[in-house]
Parts: sequence; structure tokens; C-alpha cells
Amino acid sequence: MTSITEDALLDGRVRLLQPAEGYRVAIDPVILAAAVSAAPGERVLDLGTGTGAAALCLAVREPGCRVTGIERELALVRLAQSSAELTGVAGRVDFMMGDLLAPPPRLAPASFHHVMANPPYLPAGGTISPESGRALAHVEGEAGLEDWVRAALTMARPKGTITFIHRADRLDALIAAFAGRAGELVLFPLWPEAGRPAKRILVRVRKAVAAPARLAAGLVLHGERGGFTEAAEAILRHGAGLIL
Repeated sequence: MTSITEDALLDGRVRLLQPAEGYRVAIDPVILAAAVSAAPGERVLDLGTGTGAAALCLAVREPGCRVTGIERELALVRLAQSSAELTGVAGRVDFMMGDLLAPPPRLAPASFHHVMANPPYLPAGGTISPESGRALAHVEGEAGLEDWVRAALTMARPKGTITFIHRADRLDALIAAFAGRAGELVLFPLWPEAGRPAKRILVRVRKAVAAPARLAAGLVLHGERGGFTEAAEAILRHGAGLIL
């Protein structure tokens, strides 16, 4: 693995170790974690946790919950666990090596109150980065989007929530993957600026629940001068939750 950097999320409350080259954590996992309303005592699964950014942010924001992250790259699992220790949440956050196509046996199906995921955004077959870490993070491998959805549905408890963050231009594929398997679908656009099309979107469903879909107002990330809006700063810096 390349050299490692220590970076800060949530205004320093999360200390994150990650490779200096290749994929680097941006705001997406922080926003994903903010969208999960985990109550004290509830269990959360982070599929494809990578270096653990979303899992750690959620554990810091909701100190009563327990978070499990699954990741197929052993080097990233070790970094994530070290980050949990640095952040002071190692007792409530557990990272393990595993593939969502063949989850570890100790991950019992239907045992999580919430499942969250930040899957690779690009379908297989597109242009792949020559840097392996970046390619794994951005381009689907053996597991396609439907596999990610299937794994999330398998691990969620009945009436549990499943929350994905994804590219807005793949919304049709994501909705199709959930169709007939979950309900109470909420679409929450992330607008780069007011009046501009959303590039990212949060999608939340509940397993074994039949309820109408809803389009939320979403969140405007940047103001006219380019900086983050007050609402975005509250999430990215101060650890506020998102109400979907």
C-alpha cells in the first residue's frame, strides 16, 4: 500500500487514516452517515466501508449505536480499525474483511436496524482508472448495483432502513433494483448549487414496508460564492443529522 495520511472529518472528531494516493474520502460518506437515524442500541451495517469514513462519522454522531463495516480489501480494514481506535469508538465499531457476494458467516441476515452503502458509482465496462484503489472505489467489479441492493435487503431487519448515496444519473437503475422489495422510498437530491441539477442523490427505503414514494426537498451544498451553505456546514463540520 502507498503511504498513509491521517485526516480529520467532522471538525476533527473523526480521525481517518487513508492512502495518500488513489481514492480519497470526500463529502459523500459524511452525508451518507448523516442520513441514517440510528437510535441508541441499534445496529448499523456499512457495506463496502472502505477506510470506514461513514461508519466512523455515524458512530461519533450517534454515540449509542453500534456499527459494523464490511470491506473486501484487508489493508483498508486494518486502516479503518486503526481509525476507530484513534477516534475513540473502537468499542462500538467493528470492521471485518468480507465480500458482499459472500458475506462473513458471523453477519447474520436480517440482524441490522439500518444498512448504508456508498457503492461504486460507475457500471462495469467503462473507463477504469490505472490506479487500482481509485478503480475499486469508482467502478463496479463482480458485484453490480443489484448485488449491492440484494445484500442490503438480506442484512436489514424487517422494517429496517436501507440508505444509499449514488449518482443522480443512475437513479433509474437504483429504483428498479429496489422495486417490489422495499417501500417508503425517499429521494433526497444533493444540489451542488441552487438552480443546478443534482449530481448525487440519497435514496432510502424500508424493508418489508408498503408505503408511497416521496421526493424530498434535498440539500443545497454550495452558496453563490462557492463555499458550503450553512446547512451543509452543519452536517460536514458539526455532525448534524439529515431529516429525510
